Amino acid sequence: MSFVKCFFMVMLLLLPCFALANETDVQSAKDEGMRLYNIHHSTAALPYLERAAEAGDVEAMYYMGEAERRQRMGSMTREALVWYLKAAEHGDPYAMLRLFQGGACVAGDECPEDAEGWREKALAETLPKAEAGDTDAMLALYHIYRLMDEGGEGVEWLEKAAEAGNPEAQTRLGMNIRGGQGWYFLESRRLEAAEEWFRKAAEQGYVPAMSDLAGVLEKQEKPEQAWEWTLRASENGHIEERFGVGWCYLNPEELNSAAGEDICQNQQDVVRGWAILLAMVQEASDNSAERAMNRNESRITTEEIEEAEVLAGEWIGKQPPLSDFIPRFGY
Repeated sequence: MSFVKCFFMVMLLLLPCFALANETDVQSAKDEGMRLYNIHHSTAALPYLERAAEAGDVEAMYYMGEAERRQRMGSMTREALVWYLKAAEHGDPYAMLRLFQGGACVAGDECPEDAEGWREKALAETLPKAEAGDTDAMLALYHIYRLMDEGGEGVEWLEKAAEAGNPEAQTRLGMNIRGGQGWYFLESRRLEAAEEWFRKAAEQGYVPAMSDLAGVLEKQEKPEQAWEWTLRASENGHIEERFGVGWCYLNPEELNSAAGEDICQNQQDVVRGWAILLAMVQEASDNSAERAMNRNESRITTEEIEEAEVLAGEWIGKQPPLSDFIPRFGY
């Protein structure tokens, strides 16, 4: 066999390995971009998300638009517009809604060729998927119909998605009920109804629902159950609940007093609390954690701080990573 034939055979054998390595690198870049985005470090997230977006990841394209927009306090920028258009070309309904909100047709003269506007295109492409049973499409219809001033229709699709088991939809429905949606004669019944939907989502491992469930249990004066879900949310990376847990260990009386209720259901452990908060500062530059440490610096000795610095190593980079779980379609 000639050298040329051998070379090409070796290359053919190696190509799948190269492709797999490239896919792994792209996914790693996207994961890091989303980690940074979800702790509100949008600028730092951009180069990682861009790598995934350029490789064809549609979700990364959408979040490139979100990161660019968030850098300008929610205002549409030319850079964000470009990425939303790319995501919309691949059928992302949320990108289409951002294009509608940003006035892409009016200000940017960027309109869909096959629809009256971006809302209408999002509806046309999403409705058939929802009717076929796609629960993510059902959830998207909730947002689409709201922007079309047809909130009632949107709520019907949200309820369908929730009843079909979509945890994000279940959480949104629980939030809506807690916020006043639906007719409940007693506030206690409203809280029970919201709890039911939060629990369904939380038991599927949906972390935002764990936090919401903890909150609604607190309002129902079930502190032990609320603390259990606070711990679970913290373990799964919820940055606000991680902060609460750290503060509870560092100074439970301070947090309970600030909240006006017995949130902390633990014994004080200043070393553990300091370690958790220190890890948050180092990993996410968390200002709330830093302020809590500054307020309580007099309560911890130099030796305890040194012990906490060692313990913090168990929390820095803990998986899953810290996240504020920014909604896909928030402000």
